[in-house]
Amino acid sequence: MWIVMAVLSSVFAGLTSILAKCGIRKTDSDVATALRTIVVLVFSWIMVFVVGSADTITQIAPKSLLFLLLSGVATGASWICYFKALSVGDVNKVVPVDKSSTVLTVLLAIILFGETNHLAVKLVGTVFLAVGIILMIEKKNADAKEKNAMWLPYAIGSAVFAALTSILAKVGISGVESNLGTAIRTGVVLVMAWMIVFIKGKHKLLKSQNGKELFFIALSGLATGGSWLCYYYAIQNGIVSVVVPIDKMSIIISIAFSYIVFKEKLSKKALVGLLLMIAGTLAMVIWA
Repeated sequence: MWIVMAVLSSVFAGLTSILAKCGIRKTDSDVATALRTIVVLVFSWIMVFVVGSADTITQIAPKSLLFLLLSGVATGASWICYFKALSVGDVNKVVPVDKSSTVLTVLLAIILFGETNHLAVKLVGTVFLAVGIILMIEKKNADAKEKNAMWLPYAIGSAVFAALTSILAKVGISGVESNLGTAIRTGVVLVMAWMIVFIKGKHKLLKSQNGKELFFIALSGLATGGSWLCYYYAIQNGIVSVVVPIDKMSIIISIAFSYIVFKEKLSKKALVGLLLMIAGTLAMVIWA
């Protein structure tokens, strides 16, 4: 069941990137992140009440609560970096860098959680992922590079914080119902996102939001909520070093839609990189 949930997480995450890109063509990325987090929070708490886990919030151990809050902070930082990168860079460039968090997460899971089952396969799969990511990060011509130079640092920041999110969440969600854990973390992300908006004085932009983009932002929030609920169920019940690579295969959906919607094409080198990432992930899933 946890593998199925990891796959569903991947599907929803792939849709999130495309829907978010559609919602930040004119909308500021920080404002968009804050708005979509509202949708995710509402969706998360609805699921908490549907499964009836709200009453268990007082039973959460202090250690679990601390790590849930820390994972929320890491998630918020990852989101802010990720959607800033998407706002200035191409989907099929930003997403592969963001997915490099897989490599760091797998290594940390092996070291911290002792997930050494089929270690050789995991390490080979991780190498495939790393090489694939490198191949997918393509250099552009000088003009394009100068124009979009800022997407790479933000994408790298997104990857680092995403890796920390998975590790912290694994610790924090121990003994906590996964939907409730997701809702608590999302509350932290919401606070962070709106703090950024007000600190930067971008709350004034809320009056001039494009209706069509707001619609896509809301849809991306729903997709994110679905992805998170599936992902943290899989993290709680499965093997982190396998769940994370499956989740990161959302890159296939993101790149497919980026070609259809935004006409962003992959070079032959980038396509080889994508195939290596798929091969590495499949190897880890088959021998999970």
